[in-house]
Amino acid sequence: MEMKSHLKEKRSPLHPSSPSATLPLRTKHACNMSNNQPFRWRTIIEVAVISIVLYIIVGAPGLPFSIFKSTGDSEQNVPAARAKVESLVHPDPGLKCATHDFAVHLLDTKPLVVYIEGFLTNDEAQHLIDISANKWQASTVFNAGVETQDDSVRKSEKALIERDEVVQCVEQRALAFQGWPRDTYIERLWTQRYNTSGHYSYHYDWASGSKWSRRASTFMVYVGDECTGGGTHFPKLQMPTDERWCRFVECGGDGDEGVTFKAKKGNAVFWMNFDADGRGYEETIHAGMPVTSGTKVGLNIWSWYQRS
Repeated sequence: MEMKSHLKEKRSPLHPSSPSATLPLRTKHACNMSNNQPFRWRTIIEVAVISIVLYIIVGAPGLPFSIFKSTGDSEQNVPAARAKVESLVHPDPGLKCATHDFAVHLLDTKPLVVYIEGFLTNDEAQHLIDISANKWQASTVFNAGVETQDDSVRKSEKALIERDEVVQCVEQRALAFQGWPRDTYIERLWTQRYNTSGHYSYHYDWASGSKWSRRASTFMVYVGDECTGGGTHFPKLQMPTDERWCRFVECGGDGDEGVTFKAKKGNAVFWMNFDADGRGYEETIHAGMPVTSGTKVGLNIWSWYQRS
């Protein structure tokens, strides 16, 4: 499955007792220039060089910090951060969404994993399929920061959908489900289509993460379920013992450890990717299991935490 960068100028104040703050000025010679002493060009050059060094040490006030910053960090981090910020969405002014009810089933608390029954209505699910038509493109993966297509890892198609009123209300429903968390935004929504043999190997949704900036949570929403197979497998989650869970997860001991959620139209799985300190939960590793027949359509809803 798939930030204004604030560069702060770091200044190092100098203490009078610091050796780097003491200029080796020859005050005796400077004061006796009028007593027929030869003019010391070397002393002036030394002072100039030392002044320039100190100017750089204190942060070169008045010059862009990027002049002295490694271009490696700038080229790798700033474009990625900018792209992430540009993918975050905000509701249109005056957006009004109808009240929507759904049922929740708590699977685990650490990490928080919740199965949501009826997250989408049938009409909403069909609408998402309709607006995805003619937009499908091959899904990609990132390897060492390079975007590539690799069917052995991820075999599916994706569609960037338009943000009409229905889509925006789904975005707001996702935020409301989480209690409208502070400094949290929804990323632009993509639908995913898995035809026969389509799959996505084990992976995390962590993306880049820190205490101040991260992909905080994931909704895996099942939009279309005209298929066999295609469940979402979490190998490190503990299988629930109550048989009532068999409505939503694969039961019967097929040999896979963990939990496999069934692809059921309109339902969703929600989980938190990080703890409060920005550490990723290893238990959230998951895979889209192969579709053995038919077509599965999903919707990824990712929430991005960005603290200024």
